Amino acid sequence: MALIGNSVTGVRHWLFKSEPSAFSITDLRGRGQQTEHWDGVRNFQARNFMRDEMRPGDLGFFYHSGCAEPAVVGTVEIVRSGYPDFTAFDPTHPHYDPKSMPQRPLWYMVDVRFGEEFRNPVTLRELKTHPALHGMRLLARGNRLSVMPVNQREWDYILRLAHR
Repeated sequence: MALIGNSVTGVRHWLFKSEPSAFSITDLRGRGQQTEHWDGVRNFQARNFMRDEMRPGDLGFFYHSGCAEPAVVGTVEIVRSGYPDFTAFDPTHPHYDPKSMPQRPLWYMVDVRFGEEFRNPVTLRELKTHPALHGMRLLARGNRLSVMPVNQREWDYILRLAHR
């Protein structure tokens, strides 16, 4: 099922970055019910987006980063609001943080469900060529956030590029 831009009041749009060697859109599509928790975010601003602002029904772009051709490769839907990232509590897990405790969690995650994989991924190089996207957070110099908001105009524009 393709997720289409939605201007219904209250629906927010997001972008989730992941290195495909760690977790790709193909991995998400292969999960049970095509759903997975988005864990391991260790930036306070991105954490706050997940903890305080994301709600079920919000939509997101899945963005492959840290690869030869970074690109928006598909969409997801948020199916569970922010809750404590349990990977931070496990000393054997790569995302462990000894400062985060179950009674006082520092880090949060959301659950996302696969929406669609684009036949035409929209590369970072291409995104940079469109003046309509020049204010997009993803394209800001020095931006390192792994989770960020996308406004309605950007959402609709990128969907048009992906579905051309």
